[in-house]
Amino acid sequence: MLSLGPLVRTDPLFDADPVTQTTELSEAPEQDEQPEQPARRALLRLPHRAWLVAAITFVTIIGAAGFASLPGLLIDPLHEEFGWSRGTIGFAVSVNLALYGLTAPFAAALMDRFGIRKVVAAALAVIAAGGGLTVFMSEPWQLILCWGVLVGLGSGSMALAFAATVTNRWFVARRGLVTGILTAGGASGQLIFLPLLSWIVERHEWRPAAITVSVAALAIVPLVWLLLRDYPSDVGLAPYGADGPPTPRPAPRRGAARRAVKALASASRTGSFWLLAGAFAICGASTNGLVKTHFVPAAHDHGMPVTAAAGLLAVIGVFDIVGTVASGWFTDRFDARRLLAVYYALRGLSLMFLPILLDDAVHPPMLFFIVFYGLDWVATVPPTMALCREQYGEDSAIVFGWVLASHQVGAGVVAFAGGVARDAFGSYDLVWYGAGALCAIAALMSLVIQRGPGAKTASATVQGAGGS
Repeated sequence: MLSLGPLVRTDPLFDADPVTQTTELSEAPEQDEQPEQPARRALLRLPHRAWLVAAITFVTIIGAAGFASLPGLLIDPLHEEFGWSRGTIGFAVSVNLALYGLTAPFAAALMDRFGIRKVVAAALAVIAAGGGLTVFMSEPWQLILCWGVLVGLGSGSMALAFAATVTNRWFVARRGLVTGILTAGGASGQLIFLPLLSWIVERHEWRPAAITVSVAALAIVPLVWLLLRDYPSDVGLAPYGADGPPTPRPAPRRGAARRAVKALASASRTGSFWLLAGAFAICGASTNGLVKTHFVPAAHDHGMPVTAAAGLLAVIGVFDIVGTVASGWFTDRFDARRLLAVYYALRGLSLMFLPILLDDAVHPPMLFFIVFYGLDWVATVPPTMALCREQYGEDSAIVFGWVLASHQVGAGVVAFAGGVARDAFGSYDLVWYGAGALCAIAALMSLVIQRGPGAKTASATVQGAGGS
């Protein structure tokens, strides 16, 4: 059973006493009153505010996941309506994916400067505007501007660096588990949005689907603004699992762009950064760039209905949630480098078999692939974040943003290359095999990463949390 650790009083709802963090909600009994029973006291306690912040972050990531779910459903409709090549459409998706990643480190620094709430609320508004404007487009450059640039910049500001920032600020214990849960938010959104959007595209064409995800993003803005908080000290708390009283909120850090570039310059002088970035680029190429973008049209090439193919992607999201949360739990207990090597090796093996499994209907071997691949989809994120924390300390969220940028650049390259390969060869087979081979390389790269200076501290924290 998941332990929520220290229990807190809220004032009036979630703000715990800054010194003890275990203050009872009831006043001390009068001299002639009987003390409350321990069981009743336990019922009056509430979990640490960090769990509410994590829940709001999770819901926000779900709301933004609709934009990541839509590109694979748009390739065939846009090709049929406008006559644009799959390479052209893939290029717009690649711009989106690349900007998603390149924005992340700057967004992490902006969160230090302006706060999480302001940055995330603005990002949601930008991606809603970009997605909504696509319904008026008639030229490829408009697709690139709206979906590639606006949605890419907005979604990049809510990328996994957002989850890393929340985890680093609000949690000392259970970081791996929380990372896994927040990372699974994208898969949960995929599970929610993919079947709905594929049904809308099939029955009502693609424009209502674009409007749907824009409205979903806007609906999250009030939730973020009212309930999300930047630091535990804003509500009189220490981070979950921390010893001692709350630490004061740090002063805003000016020069967000300069800090992001400085963190990159410092990290790039270490070999571990290039190994992490290279492996994560392959991760992006073999997931967002390939499967999320091209699985539906590839399955449709074999006669499978779009709704059935989208349903399979949604099922991947179900097992992705399980695999990512489990990976977070494993990351708290095992060597993150070896976990990454296992994940990449298994993913590469599964992609090698995919070309022979695609058919006009869903057969048991395909279901086995969906389960196997789904468990591995985003399992790489918790150990990658953990290695960034080990290596780069307080700059780890920004450095992870740069590592995520490599992930999205890799995804963008393959999103474009996959469309070009389909136009040139009439098949995606070559791309599946190439991605499988790249995953084997990523597994080897993960094994040679050196342990960072934070490895001993992280190990001690895990042992302490396990004994609490």
